[in-house]
Amino acid sequence: MRLRGVTGPAGRRWRMTAVVAAAGVLLSAGCSGGDKSGTPSWQSGAEAAAANAPAPASPQPTLSTVAVTFPAKDATGVKAIAEIKYSSEDPANTAVEVKDAAGKKVEGTLDTDEKVFRPAEALGWGKKYTVTVTGTASADRGATATSSFTVMKKPSKLVRAVSHLGDGQTVGVGMPLIIRLDRAVPKKYRADVQRRMQVTATPAQEGIWHWTSGQEVHYRPKVYWKPQTKVSYRVQLKGVPMGDGWYGRTDYTVNVKIGRSFVMTVDNKSKHMIVKQNGKVVKKLPVSLGKPGFHTVSGTMLVTDKLRKTTFNTIGRFTGPDAYNTEVEYAQRLTWGGQFIHAARWSEGSQGRTNVSHGCINVSHGGGKWLYENTMIGDPVTITGTEERIQYGDGWTDWSLSWEEYKKGSAI
Repeated sequence: MRLRGVTGPAGRRWRMTAVVAAAGVLLSAGCSGGDKSGTPSWQSGAEAAAANAPAPASPQPTLSTVAVTFPAKDATGVKAIAEIKYSSEDPANTAVEVKDAAGKKVEGTLDTDEKVFRPAEALGWGKKYTVTVTGTASADRGATATSSFTVMKKPSKLVRAVSHLGDGQTVGVGMPLIIRLDRAVPKKYRADVQRRMQVTATPAQEGIWHWTSGQEVHYRPKVYWKPQTKVSYRVQLKGVPMGDGWYGRTDYTVNVKIGRSFVMTVDNKSKHMIVKQNGKVVKKLPVSLGKPGFHTVSGTMLVTDKLRKTTFNTIGRFTGPDAYNTEVEYAQRLTWGGQFIHAARWSEGSQGRTNVSHGCINVSHGGGKWLYENTMIGDPVTITGTEERIQYGDGWTDWSLSWEEYKKGSAI
């Protein structure tokens, strides 16, 4: 028969019929029969279950449990320097807000490690405050705790702290920061007082507070201040306990500037003063120091006061030819005991050769005028080679101590 191996039109029609028939078989198998649930017959049972399972829910954030732990709820008589403490399972994502009765927000810093909110300033005497702590939250809900407390009334016994330096003042590279209190602070309270006196220097320099007595505390750097340093110190003593029912009264900030470096060195052996400004020698002046019985003290002192004209009167202190009542010019105080740099016309013939003063540093009239016009409060003067050494506390003697000795005066 011709249909075997046929290649003609009849053969082509046969092949097309066969293909269509096969397609019909596949279509019938795919659209009829199988699971009545509508699951395609070629899927396994596990695949079918996964395909029909609902989508998993998004993980929900854990709601933190928070609480105000200090001050206690509705507490009264709370200290003005109180820190706000709280508990939280997730402190890094917990917010703390403190407001006064008028709704004004209290500024401060939040320490999430210690779970403490520290107000930037002392709280108001007798005022009521509300604390709100908010924990980890989802888009529309969170854990919140609220508590209120009232600060103690203003005490009758308050200690005032005064800065020796005024805001905006420019001083020498040896100048200590000096805070004076009008009542002695017992030793066990000094650390808390010291912690609330913060010093910032630009550029930064290592320094420390040193208690010269219970009523006076100084701050100096390890070495002289760098010229042109900007120094800011914040005294936050309001509400700080100082013993026996006394509390600090004062909060303030002082900004000062360190001037150029101006350092004077006096050598008894050479009987000369060398003056360096910003590290370079700018003047060499002959001097006369204290004669026998009236020795000039050695050590590093600071210019504490400047007097264009003043009178030195030793009548009553000394007798005989050593008693005098004399007007002097261009006087610069170094010690409370009466050691000055000053012009002395009467000793110009001895200056640079022998000591004839009553303990002061005598310079010529021209030299005294030049020094007076170029020095500032806090400029250092170092005297060497005399028979006596300066007593600590006789003037601003911060630099008469080594750094290790000075640090021992810190309460911290």
